[in-house]
Amino acid sequence: MDSELFERAPIPKAYFSLAMPVVLSMLVTLVYNMVDTYFIAHTGDTNMVAGVSLTAPVFTVMIALGDIFGLGGSSVISRLFGRHRFADGKRLSVFCFYAAILTGVLIVVLGLVFRDQMLTLLGATSDTWVPASEFYTLIIIGSPFIIVSMTPTNMLRTEGHAVQSMIGSIAGTAINVVLNPLFIHVFGWGAAGSAGATVIANILTDVYFVWFLLKRSPNLSIDPRLMFRKDDVPRTTTDMTAEAMTADASTAHTRPTRGRLDITGAEIRDILVIGIPSAITNLTQSVGIVMMNLFLLPYGTDAVAAMGIALKVVMIAVLVFVGFAFGAQPLIGYNYGARNMVRLAGIMRFAYAFLCSFALVMTVVLSVFDRQLMRFFIADETIITLGAGILRVQLLSLVCVAIVMVTTCTFQSTGKALGAFLLSIGRQGVILAVTLFIGSRVAGYNGVIAAQALADLVTAILAVVLFVVMLPELRGSRGISSASSS
Repeated sequence: MDSELFERAPIPKAYFSLAMPVVLSMLVTLVYNMVDTYFIAHTGDTNMVAGVSLTAPVFTVMIALGDIFGLGGSSVISRLFGRHRFADGKRLSVFCFYAAILTGVLIVVLGLVFRDQMLTLLGATSDTWVPASEFYTLIIIGSPFIIVSMTPTNMLRTEGHAVQSMIGSIAGTAINVVLNPLFIHVFGWGAAGSAGATVIANILTDVYFVWFLLKRSPNLSIDPRLMFRKDDVPRTTTDMTAEAMTADASTAHTRPTRGRLDITGAEIRDILVIGIPSAITNLTQSVGIVMMNLFLLPYGTDAVAAMGIALKVVMIAVLVFVGFAFGAQPLIGYNYGARNMVRLAGIMRFAYAFLCSFALVMTVVLSVFDRQLMRFFIADETIITLGAGILRVQLLSLVCVAIVMVTTCTFQSTGKALGAFLLSIGRQGVILAVTLFIGSRVAGYNGVIAAQALADLVTAILAVVLFVVMLPELRGSRGISSASSS
């Protein structure tokens, strides 16, 4: 593990060393998502475009569930590494991997049993039912592979393997790019072909990550034996996490341990209190898209298709923000775990300044090329015009999105579960629902389109307030003043 990078390297160097590979992975993920839209849109079938747009949130749900153990686990593990508790981090990495597998199997069962109900909830109609059902079914079947891939993707960065994490993402995307046109256009499988390409790409990505964890990672593992104690020596405070010490203090010297699961309830809680808000962040993205689609349906299928494509373009900026914000998560968690508040304050100042500046640049660039970006996906001038208008409105709040992303990442990295949870259910959840309801009644179609930008503004204000309240240690004069010279 590169302790020099985490503890002493100049902040910009450490930040970009960890974040840039993640940004590239996010851009690759963007290509991953756009490939589906591109090849499906070029079939010229508007119902297929709308059907896949309606069910695309299911894929986001898979990512969200993977984040429970990917982001939740990496948050806990990075703080453990900051305390130099490497054995505990390795043990918890194994637990997260197998917990993700079990979650995926559960989703397959539930997703197939309630398929018709879910398609109805997502807004599928008689026109879009067939392509929506085809895409949904295959994504659900492949959900264990999609969910599992998110665990090593996030955890590898806790020991500085950001490049290796990126390689796995890029390889998966390359496979998807090759298979999509083959399955959709050559084999004529339509929406099912797009979903099948995505699942196969994730399977092969998982194979790479398993190989790396087995052969190249010194502090992470998938060996299930590490989750069980091998002897009758009771757990002591030298091999416990700080969070688990209090919970285990009364039983640490009395309980038998041979052959028993060596994961405490306190450790699982620490993973879940960060992982669940992380998952909610992604789940609310899906919920937000579903809500937006439902509010747009009265205005026709063209409006839904235009929104689906416009949101793909907005993802160019949002995924870059996610990469820069969450790419620094191990750096934030490590220094918070080591209680190095001077360095942590410097990291935060740099993150906010850089991301907000970058958001302004992206707002201008994407606004200038709005119609060209829409035309890349579809030739229908009606949808292009609708989508360009939607896109310009969505871009108005990119600076607010940057603030929310950095703050959410900070709360997740430092174990501030309440702050992460409140922001998770805000931007594309509760706050968006309120702005959609009010906007649709006050301004109709235009109100629906403007709802997300208004929700972003309100959530950014909430993020600033929560940051000041929940991280008072970063407001100290010593931390802030010293940070400026770090």
